[in-house]
Amino acid sequence: MTQTTQAVVVGGGQAGLAAGYHLRRLGVDFVILDAQIQAGGAWQHAWDSLHLFSPAAYSSLPGRLMPIQTGETYPDARHVVGYLTDYERCYNLPVHRPVRVEGVHRDGRLLCVETNAGTWRAEAVVSATGTWWRPFVPAVPGRSDFRGRQLHTVEYRSPRDFAGQRVIVVGGGNSGAQIAADLVYDTELTWVTQRPPRFLADDIDGRALFDAATARRRALDEGRPDTGGVASLGDIVAVPPVRDARDAGLLKASPMFVRIEREGVVWADGTRTPADAVIWCTGSRPALSHLAPMGLRGPRGHIATVGTRSVEEPRLHLLGYGDWTGPASATLIGVGRPAREAAREISALVSARTGLRHFGSSHVAPSLNALRPAVTHAP
Repeated sequence: MTQTTQAVVVGGGQAGLAAGYHLRRLGVDFVILDAQIQAGGAWQHAWDSLHLFSPAAYSSLPGRLMPIQTGETYPDARHVVGYLTDYERCYNLPVHRPVRVEGVHRDGRLLCVETNAGTWRAEAVVSATGTWWRPFVPAVPGRSDFRGRQLHTVEYRSPRDFAGQRVIVVGGGNSGAQIAADLVYDTELTWVTQRPPRFLADDIDGRALFDAATARRRALDEGRPDTGGVASLGDIVAVPPVRDARDAGLLKASPMFVRIEREGVVWADGTRTPADAVIWCTGSRPALSHLAPMGLRGPRGHIATVGTRSVEEPRLHLLGYGDWTGPASATLIGVGRPAREAAREISALVSARTGLRHFGSSHVAPSLNALRPAVTHAP
């Protein structure tokens, strides 16, 4: 089965939905292909205690505010899943699931999107698959010898699974700190970081991080000195559970061990720490294997972009992978602006090829009724 449309969005998480909102607003014919069984993107697979860094009012996708979660200043992952599910339904976004995209390649003037459910041919493609699906674990000597349990952030769920065990958490970012704080009360915890942990000031949340990322991008675009962005502020947002464990003196980091052995880890001075489990909170990489047929990836694995648009393939946009595809574009609040710019460029491309009436960077949408929510309640 082969279908033709003007644009295909690969991924139905927050970035894909934001792209869909703006494409719909500009009257572009499109589909969203999502490999997940249900709405919610990666949020539906997060650990039980995960919360946003920002209040609901500063964690919204374009067009629809996230409702406040009763009893919570910072909404939890389940609340985000409910919000994304409602967002998709309210705007009647054309999401097809579960559809796994196996490859995108050039097909003359169109791009061909091959999936396990058929083929779509389109004028443009937005890749919005995120990073959750490609966890990274460093090649530490002896890792394959360890007889205990090893897992990555993406597999962690609850401290109940490790109660009474000796657990080593590796990683000095937000996920490492949050999971360490989650485990510190019920396990014999060792938290390991590559360098001493850098906590942001307690009053800094996701909104301030978005502002810092945006200011850095603006400075670089205008040729001014690099402000350092979020990295200049620190590595760890002091959300309440992390702050509580830190202030109680329970969240202390050890330097990185030098190797792993069957029963645990070995430190630089030769001492050993036995362990039942090692949790690697060591980040993820962009999930871009579906774009491999186009041969666009550079030496570091990134695809060169101007804004969200691929330099070598202007019919392709990348959205939501981090600052290289828009300031804070991997966040709920940050993805809206680059999604809008990507949609405008796609609209202009489609307009130039179809002769649709064009004004500035967008054409008149056939009907704005499609953007009016079908329902008005929120989770």
